Amino acid sequence: MADNKVFIFDTTLRDGEQVPGCKLNTEEKIKLALKLEALGVDIIEAGFPISSPGDFASVNEIAKVVKNATICGLTRAVQKDIEVAAEALKPAVRPRIHTGIGSSDNHIKYKFNTTREDILERAVKAVKLARNLVPDVEFFAEDAGRADLQFLAQLAEAVIAAGATVVNVPDTTGSCLPHQYAEKFTYLLNNVPNADKAIFSCHCHNDLGLATANSIAGAIAGARQIECTINGIGERAGNTSLEEVVMAIKKHPELNLYTDVDTTQLLPISRNVADTMRMVVQPNKAVVGDNAFSHSSGIHQDGFLKESSTYEIIAPHEVGADTSRIVLTARSGRSALAYRFKNLGYDFDRNQVDELYQQFLNVADAKKEVEDHDLKEMADKVKSMA
Repeated sequence: MADNKVFIFDTTLRDGEQVPGCKLNTEEKIKLALKLEALGVDIIEAGFPISSPGDFASVNEIAKVVKNATICGLTRAVQKDIEVAAEALKPAVRPRIHTGIGSSDNHIKYKFNTTREDILERAVKAVKLARNLVPDVEFFAEDAGRADLQFLAQLAEAVIAAGATVVNVPDTTGSCLPHQYAEKFTYLLNNVPNADKAIFSCHCHNDLGLATANSIAGAIAGARQIECTINGIGERAGNTSLEEVVMAIKKHPELNLYTDVDTTQLLPISRNVADTMRMVVQPNKAVVGDNAFSHSSGIHQDGFLKESSTYEIIAPHEVGADTSRIVLTARSGRSALAYRFKNLGYDFDRNQVDELYQQFLNVADAKKEVEDHDLKEMADKVKSMA
C-alpha cells in the first residue's frame, strides 16, 4: 500500500496567496496551517522565506507549531534564498527546501538568457547546498510542461544524484492535455536511471481548466505527490484543487491509490480559506460549491428523491456538508414540491399537490427560486379553502 499512497502537498499558503488581494498575515497563516495539518495533508508549503520579512516570520512560526506535516519553504536556485529558507525552517520537525529553475527552452532563453548546460549546473549546485542544510529537498523544473523530454530526464537524473528526494514536474502554464502530462511521467520513470531514488510530483495550473485532470493523469502514470490548493486558488486561473483530486482518488478505488486526507473536513476548510482570503467560491465549484449538492431540475429531483445515487456520486457527509438541497424553480416537478411541503409539515394528497403545482408554477415563473415562505402562503390558502 505504501507505493500507492499519493502525498498531498498543499501550497495554499504560498502559491494560493499569490492571488491579488489574498495576502495573509502571520497569524492567519498559522491558523490555516494548523487546519491543513488536521486535514491530513502531508506537506505544507508555508511560504517563500526570502521574499519578505513577513514571509520569513510566517514560515518560521508555522515550523514551530506544526508537528505532523512536513513544512516546506520555496527558493530560487540561488545560494542566499536557500540559506534563508533553511534558517526559517530550523524549528521544523520535518523541514523541506523546495528549490528549482526553469527547464523549458522558452524559459532558458527568455527568462534566464542562458544555456541548458548552465541550467544543469545551477540546478545541481542548488540541490547540493539545500541537501547540506536539510534532509529533504524538492527540485522544481519550472515549465516542465513545455520542456524537451530528453533534457528534462537529464535534469531529473542530475538533481536526484545531487540529493533531491522529490522531483516536481510543473505544468507551469497549464498548457498540457492529460495524456501529454501523463506521458512525461511515463518517460521520466522509464528513462531516468535513478528515478527510484525520488518521488515524482505533479504541479498543475488551471489555464485550460485541466489542472485536476492532469494531476490525476500524472498520478496514474506514476507520480506519487500532487501539489494543490484549497478551492484551487492560485496564480492566474489557479492551481489544482485539493478537494477535487482527493475526492477523485477516493471515488475511484480501481486506481489503487489513496491519500491520508480526512475528506469530512473539506467543506469546512474550504469555507475557512474563502473567508480568510476574502475570495468567494463559485457556486458550481466541484465538491465544495454551494450548488454541489443542490438539485433544481424536475427530472433530477425525481430521481434523487427515489434514490440519491441516481444523481450524486458523493454523499454530502463525505465532505462535511449537512445535506443535499432540493431547490424549487420553474423547472421543478410535483415530487419535489410534495417533498418540500412535507418537510414544512404539510401532508397533501395527490389532488391537492396537483392544485398547488399550478399555483407554484405561477410563482416560479416570476421568481428565480421559490422559498419556504412562498410555499407556506400557498399551503395556508389551500387549507383555509378546504
